Amino acid sequence: MITALDHIVLVCPDIEAATGVYSALLGRQPDWRASSEGAATAIFRVANTAIELMAPDGEGAVADRLREIITEEGPGLKSLAFAAEDIGFAHHKLTRRGLMPGEISESASINEIDGKTRKWSRFRCCDTETGGVKVFVIAPETPLPVQDAGADQVMSLDHIVIDTPNPDRALGLYGARIGLDLALDRTREAWKTRFLFFRTGGLTFEVIHRLGEAHDPAGPDRIWGLTWQVEDLQAAHDRLSEAGFNVSELRKGRKPGSTVFTVRDGTMGVPTLFIAHSSG
Repeated sequence: MITALDHIVLVCPDIEAATGVYSALLGRQPDWRASSEGAATAIFRVANTAIELMAPDGEGAVADRLREIITEEGPGLKSLAFAAEDIGFAHHKLTRRGLMPGEISESASINEIDGKTRKWSRFRCCDTETGGVKVFVIAPETPLPVQDAGADQVMSLDHIVIDTPNPDRALGLYGARIGLDLALDRTREAWKTRFLFFRTGGLTFEVIHRLGEAHDPAGPDRIWGLTWQVEDLQAAHDRLSEAGFNVSELRKGRKPGSTVFTVRDGTMGVPTLFIAHSSG
């Protein structure tokens, strides 16, 4: 039913500034630029997903709502859009599973870069049923092509982190209801965290619950951070340092054979890691 994470939406105040930041961060130019109905967007496609920057553009209800979100919550990751090959079947299944999806709608966009048109079908699940995270299901008529990535450029999203006050609710939502593959459910007392790892479309959903903190189990989940994968971590570190990003030293990752570094700030409110996996 769900085949991948089609894209993540990052809401930001100004599309030009955000596009400049993420072009430098990812080491690649956007694949799609568009503006319509009060929102300007820039999409960066990597091997297994995409990140869509969205900013208010002009006047109107959508622009006003985006400005309201930015004022109340700040910029950051706000929505998940899962891919489905059969949008009608996905709508039927998620209705049966109580996610209360809205009607399927048809949309289109014209790329300001090359004038091409994309079309897609999508629907949105009810926020109260998805732990407060905005969840869409989308079926693009034609997926964006994946551009080749150099050794120091981002090639894919290794994992996305969701912070939850209610791990059992998240277990039911992402596993039983949305249908992602549960790969791991483990509590690490040393890190004071329970981890739920789900897999879809070549990336990992890492849902974390921080132990020892006061939680309202009815409170919302939060799309917390992203870990981008590169082939040559040192080259990516050098590239980002030269571009003016505040980056940590390279260190051993939690996953055996991995090395990581942190981008400390300048990512539009998104906690960000870069990772490379040894081939040995």
